[in-house]
Amino acid sequence: MAILPITKDGAPVLRTRAKEVPLADIGSPKLMTLLQDMLETMHAANGVGIAAPQVDVGLRIFIAESGEGPIALINPVFTKKSWKLRKVEEGCLSVPKKYDKLMRHKTVTISGLTAEGKQVTFSAENYFAQVLQHEMDHLDGMLYVDRLKMQKDEAEAAKKKTSKKK
Repeated sequence: MAILPITKDGAPVLRTRAKEVPLADIGSPKLMTLLQDMLETMHAANGVGIAAPQVDVGLRIFIAESGEGPIALINPVFTKKSWKLRKVEEGCLSVPKKYDKLMRHKTVTISGLTAEGKQVTFSAENYFAQVLQHEMDHLDGMLYVDRLKMQKDEAEAAKKKTSKKK
């Protein structure tokens, strides 16, 4: 197994929507090695999550630390997100030494495949929900700094709209 180089902001793979993993590849030795390498890389970097694009692989895979240990999800999708948001602080292995506060959904429900190809669906809240959202953003070609900018732009537009009504 190996610790892989972490792709940094500016790399095209981080701004591209990752491709679905073909069902025939799930459980393959190559995919299992990638998952093990991602886990080792995440732990070596003291991360709580890592997505395949962060190791220069454009596939819809991520690993996230849950309260019960790490979980790998392949081809994950959110099936539900709460209306309630919470302000959280985030950083990213691909954007080193930078942290900021942004809004994330308080709870999410996610569905995906395990490394063995078993379909799983579960809900998460608070910090674990935040980690899942952060990693899903990576699979969609977005970094937390992009989401932060979008939220600041939306807040500024709303502020301007409110001031025009006065």
